[in-house]
Amino acid sequence: MDQAVCCYRHPDRETGIRCTRCDKPICPECMVSASVGFQCPDCVRQGSGHTPRPRTVAGGVVAHDPILITKILIALNVAVFALELAVGDRVVQDLSLYAACTPKMFGPQHCVGVADGEWYRVITSAFLHDRGNYGHIVFNMLSLWWIGGPLERLLGRSRYIVIYLLSALAGSAAVLLITPDALTLGASGAIFGLFGATAVFMRRLRYDMRPILILLVLNIVFSFTWPNVSWQAHLGGLVAGTAVAIAMAYAPRERRDAVQWGTAAGVLVLTVVLTVIAVAQVTS
Repeated sequence: MDQAVCCYRHPDRETGIRCTRCDKPICPECMVSASVGFQCPDCVRQGSGHTPRPRTVAGGVVAHDPILITKILIALNVAVFALELAVGDRVVQDLSLYAACTPKMFGPQHCVGVADGEWYRVITSAFLHDRGNYGHIVFNMLSLWWIGGPLERLLGRSRYIVIYLLSALAGSAAVLLITPDALTLGASGAIFGLFGATAVFMRRLRYDMRPILILLVLNIVFSFTWPNVSWQAHLGGLVAGTAVAIAMAYAPRERRDAVQWGTAAGVLVLTVVLTVIAVAQVTS
């Protein structure tokens, strides 16, 4: 069995990346982008006389609190759930995802939800959870903490939140395309996007992918076999998160920002187009 290799500055963190100058193992927090590959902080300091602001493996700036966005997302979800408990079903009715219209043959058409112009539901629904099922929010928030925190360290704040929100929007688009009249809520679509992104970066960093693949397969099986679970949102989020993560992980260094943000913009445009098409089908 191969012995685990750990970062020379953080012995508790396994890594598959080494400094291109001295060959010391370095974790994502210690990686400094160079013209070719990554260098450790010591080699950068020796070569330039100063230590540049470290970058993540995806090119983002390493923040003082590398999991701040994950904490904020969890806090938002918990706060909305507390509001649901305090106010009742009205919050779910006003913010959850669905789109439906009465048939035109029965007189003037009456539409509700996104079909009635309430487009905000495509994102607000991702911060709602079933108030009658505490396991729903507990499982999602634990998944967000376990998967989101390490991924935010790898990506940096801006790239991380983009993947999260695009995955949530893509999950909503998939729901509206396949089951528009089913009331849908939950952060699972966004979290599945984080699962896909984590798998991409584990491959990029040459980590052992078996744990994340096993976890992903179990969640996919759960999506299709457990009642009242929106596999549509899970699938949409997984596809979007994986696609954007591939661009962020493998973009050429000389055109990294253009490829990364261009891909994110393309996924956003495609998601919006599919959402508009889905609503048009409901109202036609």
